[in-house]
Amino acid sequence: MTGLARPMDRAPDEPADLVVQSPDLSPEAIAAFRHRFAAAALRRQAASVRLAGVGPAAALHAQVADLAARWRCDATLVPPQLSLSDFRVLALDMDSTLVRIECLDELAQLAGVGAEVAAITEAAMRGQITDYAQSLRQRVAHLAGVDSSLLQTVAEQRLQLSAGAARLIAAARQAGLRTLLVTGGFGFFAEILQRQLNIDVVCSNEVQIEHGRLTGSVQGPGEAPDQLIDAQGKAAALQRACTEAGCGTQQAIAIGDGANDVPMLALAGLAVAYHAKPKVQQSTAYALNYSGLDGVLEWFTDALSPSPLPR
Repeated sequence: MTGLARPMDRAPDEPADLVVQSPDLSPEAIAAFRHRFAAAALRRQAASVRLAGVGPAAALHAQVADLAARWRCDATLVPPQLSLSDFRVLALDMDSTLVRIECLDELAQLAGVGAEVAAITEAAMRGQITDYAQSLRQRVAHLAGVDSSLLQTVAEQRLQLSAGAARLIAAARQAGLRTLLVTGGFGFFAEILQRQLNIDVVCSNEVQIEHGRLTGSVQGPGEAPDQLIDAQGKAAALQRACTEAGCGTQQAIAIGDGANDVPMLALAGLAVAYHAKPKVQQSTAYALNYSGLDGVLEWFTDALSPSPLPR
């Protein structure tokens, strides 16, 4: 690919397609969008409708957002020829993105310290605690002395994939993308997901265990255990994955939900806020609030086989 422009860098008068989707997209919702963009050709896709050539994206964002909020659906303005094969890397956050849960919160709940840990997690993800590494150490400290078997309990009983996760990763791999799972969470869970989904690379922190119990401490990966994977660590992991794939970060798709994902999302050519906190949604051109992860595939002309509907 030669110089894919970031969505936010497109010329303000560049035409756009509008992709409308949700798990229960109603005929009434489709009719509302169709009425607003009556001149646009309508095409049905695997789990969405596409209105082609609705007009300049910059002029339509507010109107589209209002319609999406009214009909509780995702409505995304995309370049008309956006192609998955133009990208080389897919990077995903783990907690509340690739999986539905916050693994650390679930572990803390089983250990009886759920409220204390969840409060810190929520503040960190909203950006109210700006030092992610410090917040992680605070949370893990509450787990000192916990039986390490609870890690496996969380994995077996609570580690649920987000809707569409497997389909998105399979499609990305089929298109030749290198897949990266990058998380400030624990490698114990990330490596399970790596094996389950055949993910190429994992970058994560490691919880410390001695004599079958958690010590209450956590360390970073590899040769720099004192350097936890935080917001900048995620961005660096994306940069490394792109270097290994022989591309720039403009050929990366990055998906996340929390404040510590923002630097990684800022590097990517296509950044997606997935069921995300307000701060994250404000930082990205693309967002999914209702659809599963595979909703991303609806944006690409080469990931689906659309069929025309009568006007």
